[in-house]
Amino acid sequence: MNAPRPQPTGGPPLPPAEPVSFYAKHVKIHPREVQGRFDRLRRIAVFTLLGLFYLVPWLKWGGHPAVLFDLPARKFWILGLVLWPQDFIFLTWILVMLGLSLFFVTALAGRLWCGFACPQTVWTEVFVWLERLVEGDRARRLKLERAPWTAGKIARKGAKQALWIVFSLWTGLSFVGFFVPLPALTQDLLSRTLTGWALFWTAFYGAATYFNAGYLREQVCKYMCPYARFQSAMFDRDTLIITYDAARGEPRGARARNVDHRARGLGDCVDCTVCVQVCPTGIDIRQGLQYECIACAACIDACDGVMDRVGYPRGLIRYTTQNALEGRQSRVLRPRTFVYATLLGAIFVAGLAGLLARKTVAVDVIRDRNALYQETASGEIENVYNLKILNKDSAAHSYRLAVEGIDGARIDAPRTTWRVEGGEVYSVPLRVAVPAGTVRGGHDIRFVLTDADGPARRVTEKARFIAP
Repeated sequence: MNAPRPQPTGGPPLPPAEPVSFYAKHVKIHPREVQGRFDRLRRIAVFTLLGLFYLVPWLKWGGHPAVLFDLPARKFWILGLVLWPQDFIFLTWILVMLGLSLFFVTALAGRLWCGFACPQTVWTEVFVWLERLVEGDRARRLKLERAPWTAGKIARKGAKQALWIVFSLWTGLSFVGFFVPLPALTQDLLSRTLTGWALFWTAFYGAATYFNAGYLREQVCKYMCPYARFQSAMFDRDTLIITYDAARGEPRGARARNVDHRARGLGDCVDCTVCVQVCPTGIDIRQGLQYECIACAACIDACDGVMDRVGYPRGLIRYTTQNALEGRQSRVLRPRTFVYATLLGAIFVAGLAGLLARKTVAVDVIRDRNALYQETASGEIENVYNLKILNKDSAAHSYRLAVEGIDGARIDAPRTTWRVEGGEVYSVPLRVAVPAGTVRGGHDIRFVLTDADGPARRVTEKARFIAP
């Protein structure tokens, strides 16, 4: 609300104050298409990442999905490796590795992740490509935005929306395919028997893709993504960044091609603003490094193309370090990168060693608490247990069970060898009997589970035996 404007004590009253807005209306950015070496790399990254995203849910590995996070069954399939809730440490290990890799790459090459591999960037590239396919290049899109609503404009906008919606729903379905087998999910969709939850999450992630990549776009990078806010903590003067060489380019200005611009006191920048037109976040890189820059390098390709046309050397906008730009020596190996690389290597080796040493079988012992013990007619003391045998392997195994820790202890069960299918949790109720008088009170025992198909696989679980 505007405060009332103070009126003078004499003379005519002043007109009311004009309202002042501190918020500028968002203007949609229509990035100009650009070609160059970084554009080719970005296209390769987009096709590779999207290809993996849409293809992996269809792949099989050893008769099972190559990657599947089966939450109801509480097991995760990753390239033939089955991880259970007990193996959650390995999922944490993967996430820590990804986080440290991001820090390491950022310290070396700035926001390389944002410009070439971030999901927001990747899907926005596809949506912009679909928009360009229907509405034309940047000039035509801008003209269409300013044009009144006609049948032609409605048809173009409608066709674009249809493509966006179909692609978004396909994306949502593919994402759910990492949690539900995609072939069965697709069959349910075609037969209209898709469950409510699967339908909800498909629509939810489809809508998230539609709005984030179709409408929010650079606003996600500017206002929602926290990475842009703390990237400065990982930058230093030896980090590779996209920068404009002001010493070479300034003062900027237009000039004829056959004019010696140096004699006129001009720099190499012809002030064509193509670097601004191709920027997906709408910034002017000539104003220096800004947190909105996602390091897509489109401005480098655009500027190099302009330099080629006017006959100037490339590199007015380029990947370089602050030290190199100022004529100082630039170092790739420095304490920051050494620490990141050391931590990354140590965590990788430790996690890999743990993964290789991971046992493919686990056993959980639950003692019957309804009765402490019971005496049999033969003069033995018995305790009742329920064993849960978890086969973490994808193949079936036969397991043999023995008990240790008390002399004369034996397992009172119809059999001591069980066949457990891959990924199955097998429940085994049994009794452990010891001769009366062997022990008094509580005593520790050990259940030893051995793989009958490979004796090298052996797991031990401790339990408590209660006697009078």
